[in-house]
Amino acid sequence: MNRAVDYPTLKHLKTSEFEDAARGYQAASDMASSAKDAIEQRIAVKMRQSLDGAAVTAAVEQLQKLAENFHYSQVECGVISTSLRALAADLQAAKKKLDAAVADAEAEKFTVENDGSVTYPAGGEKQDGKTPHGGTARGTTDKTAQGVNRQAAGFDPNPNYARAQAYADRIAAALKEATETDEKWAPKLRKLKADDDLTVSAKDWADVQKDTRSALKGAEHYLDDIKAPPKGNDPESNAKWWNGLSDDEKAAYVSMHPASVGALDGLPADVRDEANRAVLSEKQGQYQTQLDAILAREPAKYSYSGVHGARRVNTQWKEWNEEKERVAGRVHGMQAIQDRFDRTGERGLPEAYLLGFDPDGRGNGKVILANGNPDTADHTAIYVPGTTTDISTIGDDVGETPSDLHRSEYLWGESSKMAPGEKVSTITWMDYDAPDTIPEATSDSYARRGAPGLHEFLEGSRTAHEYATGSAGHTTVMGHSYGSTLIGDTAKISVKGGTSLPMDDVMVAGSPGMQAAKASDLNIDPKHMWAMGGNWDDWGVRKGGDLVGLGGDGNIPTDPEFGGNIMKSDAGSHGAFWDQGSTSLRNQAAVVTGKYDQVVHD
Repeated sequence: MNRAVDYPTLKHLKTSEFEDAARGYQAASDMASSAKDAIEQRIAVKMRQSLDGAAVTAAVEQLQKLAENFHYSQVECGVISTSLRALAADLQAAKKKLDAAVADAEAEKFTVENDGSVTYPAGGEKQDGKTPHGGTARGTTDKTAQGVNRQAAGFDPNPNYARAQAYADRIAAALKEATETDEKWAPKLRKLKADDDLTVSAKDWADVQKDTRSALKGAEHYLDDIKAPPKGNDPESNAKWWNGLSDDEKAAYVSMHPASVGALDGLPADVRDEANRAVLSEKQGQYQTQLDAILAREPAKYSYSGVHGARRVNTQWKEWNEEKERVAGRVHGMQAIQDRFDRTGERGLPEAYLLGFDPDGRGNGKVILANGNPDTADHTAIYVPGTTTDISTIGDDVGETPSDLHRSEYLWGESSKMAPGEKVSTITWMDYDAPDTIPEATSDSYARRGAPGLHEFLEGSRTAHEYATGSAGHTTVMGHSYGSTLIGDTAKISVKGGTSLPMDDVMVAGSPGMQAAKASDLNIDPKHMWAMGGNWDDWGVRKGGDLVGLGGDGNIPTDPEFGGNIMKSDAGSHGAFWDQGSTSLRNQAAVVTGKYDQVVHD
């Protein structure tokens, strides 16, 4: 149990020492962050570019483990820094109350003793020729005792007693507040220590999440003094809020509210990435720990009954397996995201930015991952996937069909070749509850619910780019299959507001319909509306969408009547538009980079 804070301790306390320590830990966090970035974005990249073989693979794996150590140090030091600032703020509040009480007492020539009691001089009207003697008042925070003392002071002929008692009670209250602060923070700070090894385990990251929650409960008053993000998630307001914070306030918000900061549209890409990577690592630890516990309690799969021992699958095992598959899928998806970070430099891949992440978000999970920094890119493409999109399979190729993450990478590679010397960023945007089956994809409800989120992201992407460069850059939104239906509903939000989608080009592949008869109905300039289709497999999806009403007046984007540009495609299936070396991929890259004269029309 902690010892109570006494008067001399609080009187001579220098909260600046805690603030200095906080700055030191923040500096350590920043250095760890820089070291992590140097490993991931420069050292490992150079090794991949200049060496090959098993030796470089092993070396890069070791570097990745070192980068994870630095990342762990970065996050934990950030939590410690904010905790120390909150501790200093809490103690400073108690010290201000103490200093004010002492100053008021001394102004009346009272003496504050070493135990916090207040000695007052003789005073008042003489009784029997004598001035009422002085004495010492001892403070209390007990309400009953305070009442008794007030009554006693009321009967005492020396008026100094009542005032001294009031000062003593204020001093006692300040000491109690300081003691409570110490009792609150001491155990929290003692827990903020890592294992004495160099391996960052799933348990370590799960503990970081617990540490953050614990520190957050203690830092509430400190954080309350920092202006909170605006309500409504308006990207422009978010950007102004962020730019209005001091560096210390920004660091505090990222360390204590990483998920919230990472989800704010309009904030810089590197800020959202830093916050979301912390969430990713913590969630990886949480889910891996959960998966290990699930695997450890596997029940019997079969039960036997009857004379011949008929076998059947146990209901308990079915429930266990469903839970296992769900959690294992999340772990697998998170590893796919981490693998993308680890592949920076391969085939020239730029650094990746995690602009949004929530493994449980919007039904199928939330992942927004960029290749290259969209805030400073000359050309940005935002890829919106379609039916069956899920965090669990976001990195899984199916046969020769590339995964959603790989599609965005291939588009980045082709676009970069087409625009040498220019900066390109391609983003996989998976932040809506996509239909899980083809029958579900016949309903517009999924697109309608997801449209506000996409609209806010597009507005935020433009806002962040304008704050970083002073211009909007060239932006393309690209929808595959049901993703194009979502873009159509997103465009309707702009139409309702009397504007157009905040982008330069709209491109769709294998679209079943955009809920409009023609591009102009969506306030999309037909010259900047692009569509492509594939073989019979893709044609079935497109015509099927039209038949169930996802088109408009019998039109889908690959119909001439829709009014857009129809691009040539050599896709052999509904998911083959991103095959490397294909006409389909080159056409997409031409639109993304604004090389419209290089588009091959159908």
